Amino acid sequence: MLYIFDLGNVIIDIDFKRMLAVWSNLSGTPLATLTSKFSMRELVEKHERGQISDTKFAEMMCDEMEVSLSFEQFVEGWNAIFIGVRQEVIEIMNRLRTQGHRVVVLSNTNRLHIDYCSVHYPEIAISADFLYLSHELGMRKPNLDIFNYVLAAEGMAADQTIFFDDLLENVEATKKPGINAIHVTDRNVIPDYFKSHTFSHPSKN
Repeated sequence: MLYIFDLGNVIIDIDFKRMLAVWSNLSGTPLATLTSKFSMRELVEKHERGQISDTKFAEMMCDEMEVSLSFEQFVEGWNAIFIGVRQEVIEIMNRLRTQGHRVVVLSNTNRLHIDYCSVHYPEIAISADFLYLSHELGMRKPNLDIFNYVLAAEGMAADQTIFFDDLLENVEATKKPGINAIHVTDRNVIPDYFKSHTFSHPSKN
């Protein structure tokens, strides 16, 4: 079987409010002002497809939010979204691999976040056979091209694939090619799934 795990709020907890709080503190801009102007739409999507550089992205985001931040300050806030790894999911990924299954990460992300995670959360890459990252592939979820790319690269059929993601639109998209998709609404979903599928939740012996 092929198991595909999203990154944010699946393997690692994230909160974009933490980012805005850092930018507010560094710039002196009221948090409510930043919150009203911050958008995860066009600019973020282009960055996640690798279509604009990190420095250009930071510059354009600051312009959009009308906030004055150095690139270093922007990055400090941008990477503040990460809270911590869900260790129970890391254990499950490792257990699946020891059983001979293929385990990969598929994430809409960017180089700044991946560089940060590689330093602070190296267990993510260690626990996966491969990382499929939107900014490297030039495409992002929920576009079907990225799912088809992963299936082709892994040489696996859709019906032999399980996908875990926290965004419903991504889950719904993967059902079209026939992938078994699980909507991760909270941190109990994945451990509970494996209590009744393939193996029991790994013990901490």
